[in-house]
Amino acid sequence: MTQRFSGRFSPASTPPGALPPTPRHPHEGRPKWVTIAAFPMVLGAFFQNATGMVTDLAAFGLVATGMWMTREGLVAQAAFEARRVARAPALPRKMIGGLMAGSGLGLAVLAPGLTADAALVGVAGVAVHLLAFGADPMRDKRAEGVDSFQQDRAARMIAEAEGHLSEMRAAIERLGDRRLTARVGMFEAAVHHLFDRLRENPGGLSSARRYLGVYLMGARDASVRFADLQSVRQDPAVRASYEAFLDELQRDFLARADKLMDGDREALDIEMSVLRERLAREGLTGAATALAPEDRPALQSHEAQTLDQLLSRRERTPRA
Repeated sequence: MTQRFSGRFSPASTPPGALPPTPRHPHEGRPKWVTIAAFPMVLGAFFQNATGMVTDLAAFGLVATGMWMTREGLVAQAAFEARRVARAPALPRKMIGGLMAGSGLGLAVLAPGLTADAALVGVAGVAVHLLAFGADPMRDKRAEGVDSFQQDRAARMIAEAEGHLSEMRAAIERLGDRRLTARVGMFEAAVHHLFDRLRENPGGLSSARRYLGVYLMGARDASVRFADLQSVRQDPAVRASYEAFLDELQRDFLARADKLMDGDREALDIEMSVLRERLAREGLTGAATALAPEDRPALQSHEAQTLDQLLSRRERTPRA
């Protein structure tokens, strides 16, 4: 019987309440075609002398590496744009990729007496790269009304927690079990759901600190021990116990993320209730909002007539 495998990025594998996987950048496939278009440099390198061969191979290496850096920059940009609160990538990968690709193009046409032409080709390559792929995100996206210190603190805690997740994933991937790797991927999606909630509401970091530290470290250590045991002897009972452990931990992380969202709703309700109280003190409770849409133009015309009367009365009043 065939068995369907699913992973973190499978459409049906996202746990309930978790955010969908990070969308791909629409230009993520372009660097591959640029690398393929530069492949004739490799073919032509073997029909030249040693200097020409090394030059063409180096040029192709620069272009290919630059396109790889560009693709990594597009992946980072897609993750940046998918979040409402995010930090700009620490390394401008697309900019570095453009410089490397332009240098490779300039090196490919470099010849004695053509230094200026090679430089112009390199500059043109960098400009075309910028037009095709755009620039890297250079500024952080921060939530309004939230202290930047809290956001930076939450970002540091999330970075440490992502390190625990990476070690946990690496331990399970050593087993070569696709189904178990996909199960860990589902748990990762739940944890990233909590990460996104903390990025939007860093004030809840104190209540989620144990999840990012103690609980994830425990999950990492348990995964390492489980992988070591399974690599020596396959035990179905131990495997079932580990999967039940992941199920329980995943529910806890989703519940904590939902509580953070409920905290945002409570804050919104408090702000609206305070605003209602202030309007009630001013005697403005429901006077205009209770009107039907067809009655509002009449109210606006009445207000305009009242304003005209006040202006005309002011003009008739003699000045001192």
